[in-house]
Amino acid sequence: MTEMFRPTIEKTELAQLQPAQFEGTIIVIQSEREAKKAVAALMKEKVLGFDTETRPSFAKGKSNAVCLVQLSTEKTCFLFRLKENNCLPLLKPIFEEEKILKIGLSLKDDFHAIHKQMEFGPAGFIDLQTYVKDFGIEDNSLSKIYAIIFNMRISKAQRLTNWEADFLTDKQKHYAALDAWAALRIYEELEKRKSDISNLNNK
Repeated sequence: MTEMFRPTIEKTELAQLQPAQFEGTIIVIQSEREAKKAVAALMKEKVLGFDTETRPSFAKGKSNAVCLVQLSTEKTCFLFRLKENNCLPLLKPIFEEEKILKIGLSLKDDFHAIHKQMEFGPAGFIDLQTYVKDFGIEDNSLSKIYAIIFNMRISKAQRLTNWEADFLTDKQKHYAALDAWAALRIYEELEKRKSDISNLNNK
């Protein structure tokens, strides 16, 4: 495919961009009942943004379990909290449904972490790190890919906060939602560009 975007963006330029914001609805899932209701709604979707969060570990060789799973539509992001209520088994049908595309970044890391808590056969996942190469983008980070396409910056200030806290702050919620939604938005924009080119070539 013909390159559509520049391959990379410098950190200095990235830092000067306006911050991106998720303006949709954020729903925090903290019980089995809430999880079942959310999964039923998400199973009707065709494409979802996907991400996970883990409490950072500052001890060498030690890692913590996934404690948050984010699944986002264009307008709503569901944050599944796993500390008090391990609802991963309820998410398994979504993870294994090939007809529902799940868009994420560096998915091998997510899969490895989830497999420590639950066996599943991932299907229908698209890793943006690979997908964007066909469009000329060489950067691998979500923030840089988003900046190249939309000329806006995704702040990573909340990445190393405590995701196992009893209550997530508004900043944590918006950060988590933005990461999943941004993955979805990147994919949809690239699909649109690809479709536009195909239509022009067919005229």
